[in-house]
Amino acid sequence: MADKTIVCKDCSKEFIFTEGEQAFYAEKGFENEPKRCPDCRRAKKNQSREF
Repeated sequence: MADKTIVCKDCSKEFIFTEGEQAFYAEKGFENEPKRCPDCRRAKKNQSREF
């Protein structure tokens, strides 16, 4: 596996999906790559906790 560059669906910034992250996703059985950058993921997670 090699690092992948992905464009965030929320802010349109590019972020790197590292080999280590890819291995972690595979280990956990996740089939889809992340669609949001780490900052947007964190913001979305915090937003859902407010309700």
